[in-house]
Amino acid sequence: MGLRPNLLTRRTAGVASTTLALLLSTAAVGVVPAASAFSAAPAAPCAEPADVHSDARVKQGGSAKLDPNELTAQQVRDREADLAGALRERANFRTGAATLATVTIPVVVHVIQRDSTRAGGNIPDSLITSQITVLNQAYSGATGGAPTAFSFQLSKINRVTNPAWYPIVQGSSAERQMKTSLREGGKNTLNMYLGELSDDLLGWATFPKRKLDGMDGVVVLSESLPGGTATNYNQGDTGTHEIGHWLNLYHTFQGGCSGSGDSVSDTPAESSPAFQCPTGRDTCATAGLDPITNFMDYTYDSCMYQFTAGQASRMLTAWNAYRAA
Repeated sequence: MGLRPNLLTRRTAGVASTTLALLLSTAAVGVVPAASAFSAAPAAPCAEPADVHSDARVKQGGSAKLDPNELTAQQVRDREADLAGALRERANFRTGAATLATVTIPVVVHVIQRDSTRAGGNIPDSLITSQITVLNQAYSGATGGAPTAFSFQLSKINRVTNPAWYPIVQGSSAERQMKTSLREGGKNTLNMYLGELSDDLLGWATFPKRKLDGMDGVVVLSESLPGGTATNYNQGDTGTHEIGHWLNLYHTFQGGCSGSGDSVSDTPAESSPAFQCPTGRDTCATAGLDPITNFMDYTYDSCMYQFTAGQASRMLTAWNAYRAA
């Protein structure tokens, strides 16, 4: 899949390359943004946050459940305290571990099928390879946003025919059985589970944890891959969005107009999810229009094209805290 024509004029190559250089040089010496805030935070307990470690993307007009795992303010505080604790733990007890500045993520894709037909989930390999291309474009900044440190390499496609796992139902015992049976690799390996999903969800993902969880990974509606049949959501950005969560990003509308929001300073506050591709939307009194073109909102794929430099930095910080070897 090529770059979207309507986004080409948004590139600022010089600014993008400078941003990435600053990001990489910062990471290379083990310094993360807001380091003083992390060092000043109270010591994190040994226990990780409560077992709500996922976030999702939904279609407009979906069920009233919408995102069943949207985080509460307390859950965000717990997660931020855990991130600070993980960074201190790495600094104090993992002094020999490398702090990564560029990361190639191996991707294992599990295609969950009801049967061998396309309607039963049997999508062609071409959709999967196109999805990897979209991820690499989005995370490199090639679509017009800030470049990040991440690239993706497809290592395996695993096809599983099991009607008991189809559709994939978020939070079900079948989902847990599926993931714990199929997941491969360590914390640095991205496991993607593709299939038909429950509750009008386009996808969901786990946030990183200090210890590898068998549920770790992302679930994506198979027809949301580039060339799929999910109208308005078939350019691959559900995968981009969910992997953002897997790399520790919140939604741009997390927390609404008040509080810490998505814990990234260069994404303007947003009171609620944006759908379709609205123009000039501004739902908070703070500076900046709503970040409707950000991959972590809910707009159509055709409207999304960017991560910010702050999001790129947050993802790399979390990678070095949670997923780096």
